[in-house]
Amino acid sequence: MKKVLVVVGPTAVGKTKLAIDLAKHYNFEIISGDSVAIYKRLDIGSAKPTKEEMDGVKHYLIDILDPKDNYSVKDFQDAARKIIEESNKPCIISGGTGLYIESVLYNYEFNASERDFSFADKYKDYSNDELYKLLLEKDPNIDMEKIHPNNRKRVLRALEVKEELNQSIHSFDKKNEKVYDYFIIYLSMEREKLYERIEKRVDIMINDGLLDEVKSLYDDNIYPHAIGYKELVPYFDGLITLESAVDEIKKNTRHLAKRQETWFRNQMDTHFYDLTNKSHDEVLNDIILDVDRWLES
Repeated sequence: MKKVLVVVGPTAVGKTKLAIDLAKHYNFEIISGDSVAIYKRLDIGSAKPTKEEMDGVKHYLIDILDPKDNYSVKDFQDAARKIIEESNKPCIISGGTGLYIESVLYNYEFNASERDFSFADKYKDYSNDELYKLLLEKDPNIDMEKIHPNNRKRVLRALEVKEELNQSIHSFDKKNEKVYDYFIIYLSMEREKLYERIEKRVDIMINDGLLDEVKSLYDDNIYPHAIGYKELVPYFDGLITLESAVDEIKKNTRHLAKRQETWFRNQMDTHFYDLTNKSHDEVLNDIILDVDRWLES
């Protein structure tokens, strides 16, 4: 099983620099695990690393799509796994989009057909018990502990998968199976200090030209649904002040930071490193000691 190093954490905590320092130390390559950085023209708001910041480290999945293009979790999963399997060097996934990262590390399967919402009409006259009995007849190996007779939506979906694909719905229940031997580094920070950094970073983004970046997209009828972009649209529409828009960016970024920590605490086997009272280099040295042990295991 291939080893994959992962660097995550809330926005503005310093994960980009850490990932690059680790990549240089171990001679690894970096896969961006950010759902915004994949798009061209979304530079300042996504905090993409500059060429200077990359410092010669190979980065993947940055600036690969036009901002009008669609991109799914499945697209990211396919692209990231292809890189991991074909690269001559081990990879670091660095970013904050938890579902993207989890889909690569675990056996997420996306090959089930899209739900046909008219399928329920076929069995609208069946009671829950009758519907469940039919499912057991069609799929005798169904795990009854995972599908309750009164969960009509789940029972219907199981019937649909069985009838259309001749597969059990459990063939898609493999989210807990690891695909790679991973080590997740989560950079954390005391909340008040992190919020100060978030507010400072948003101010820097504004000074660096975020307004011009978003206005250029706005003029082309492109409205990214991402923090730092969506909040400025009402300003350009003349509905709110710039101060209100910037405050909204800061507020939404703080909320995102909370969600990111919750995700990795609850969804993944994650190693937390607190930057509140330590310098970047001190934490880097602690991480290297732990990663060395993991690589040797």
